[in-house]
Amino acid sequence: MAGGRRGPVRVGAGLGALLCALRECPRGTAGKGERDVQAACWDTAVTQELLKEGFHRDLLVKVELGEDAGGCAVAAQVHLPPGIYVDPYELAALQQHNLTKAVLFPDAIDVEAPEYLAKALVLLLFLEPEARCSRCFRGAVPVHARYHRPARGTAQASVLLESPEVLLCCCHNHLSAECWEPAAVDSPCSSDTTSPCQWHTTKHRPAYEESMLRVPVGLREHSSLVCALTLLTTGLCSGLILAAACKYGHFPQ
Repeated sequence: MAGGRRGPVRVGAGLGALLCALRECPRGTAGKGERDVQAACWDTAVTQELLKEGFHRDLLVKVELGEDAGGCAVAAQVHLPPGIYVDPYELAALQQHNLTKAVLFPDAIDVEAPEYLAKALVLLLFLEPEARCSRCFRGAVPVHARYHRPARGTAQASVLLESPEVLLCCCHNHLSAECWEPAAVDSPCSSDTTSPCQWHTTKHRPAYEESMLRVPVGLREHSSLVCALTLLTTGLCSGLILAAACKYGHFPQ
């Protein structure tokens, strides 16, 4: 919806609420239209999965809308905690081959930073329609886990990935005003354009399930052993390199 235009409000729900506010309605009949509208809004469902194992995963997001949004751009706004990141160089390569479409905020990321020195990210993942379902959309993007501090008593760290927010951008279609409201997202309707447009988000958001990523971490109990082995290995390798350089090296007289 370019220019912030909003779709027409359904008269039935608003008129029913107004009449019931002016006079008493029988119990169970008041706000029936509102309940129907709310049920339709809550029909929007989103699921996310972390595929593969280890530090390098694929984040798969699926959305099924409660109403037909033909001609609209559908996206998922994913808030990535400091323990997870998207490689901007990998993302650019995938977009060049048209394998995924996404916008990353901020776009400058230190991919080598550990979890305790990194910052949270926002990923706007553009979803593609599914062939067999007119209201179904999906999108995937590679994500990577960062290294965490060593822990005491456990070999894993938990990273909570919240459920994404469903966004719609409709330039020629009208959305139900009871279900959708303007979202504060300054981004284009696709990754191929640069001019921003008006995104909308659901007013009635169900309690979607969150995902948990388990990241292997070192044990603090092993810190002394690791330091000793590292120092011994470093000294041994340095000695071998020095011995080889003295035996086979050619030094100017």
